[in-house]
Amino acid sequence: MVRQPLTPEQIEAGRRLGTLLRRARAGRDLAEVADAAGISPETLRKIETGRLPSPGFGTIVRLGEALNVPVQELAASWRGADVPLEAAS
Repeated sequence: MVRQPLTPEQIEAGRRLGTLLRRARAGRDLAEVADAAGISPETLRKIETGRLPSPGFGTIVRLGEALNVPVQELAASWRGADVPLEAAS
């Protein structure tokens, strides 16, 4: 199966998601959060920097749990909704 290239909109959505996750992580160590979410630090680094703009749903759910950010908030960020990051404040 050939994967279709991502659209510019999907790439931008991944960047927004990465920014939200990076802000939610705040002072926590990247490796600590990655471990809590069951992913590698490199995968988290790629998501946060937008180099992995469309991570799997399970990955997003686990990151939300590890960072105490509701999945709805992560989805809203991906869609481009302006949602305050209450969990990181």
